[in-house]
Amino acid sequence: MRVMMIVKATEESEAGVLPTREEVADMQRYNEALAKAGALLAADGLWASSEGARVVFAGGKPSVINGPFDEIGELIAGYWVIRVDSMDQAREWATRIPFREGVVELRRIFEPADFPSDVLPPEEAARVEALREEARGRSGLV
Repeated sequence: MRVMMIVKATEESEAGVLPTREEVADMQRYNEALAKAGALLAADGLWASSEGARVVFAGGKPSVINGPFDEIGELIAGYWVIRVDSMDQAREWATRIPFREGVVELRRIFEPADFPSDVLPPEEAARVEALREEARGRSGLV
């Protein structure tokens, strides 16, 4: 299963405060451990919401709202996508993140096999997987 570990934003991350050299080194060691275990699929930090935008759909029409956004505890500051055998294993990895403060939310990612065949027939599921493989090849991700 794939799990997204979502790092919630903080006042510091929303202010654009970058991690220290020591924090970057600690995070690099953590990411290397994930990679060595074959669990790491993707990992990135995100710019503050002041650099972002939201597209809100209402009545079938999109409208764009530029950041920054107020609800700091609900914003995302970064993420990992990991491949694990269970949510327990994902929780274990999450407890090893070298944070002093913060919140990380764990969310399982849907796989084509999670959908009943009347919703996602096998031939459509195969197309979904093929598209994912193509995207992974372009991105250099595993």
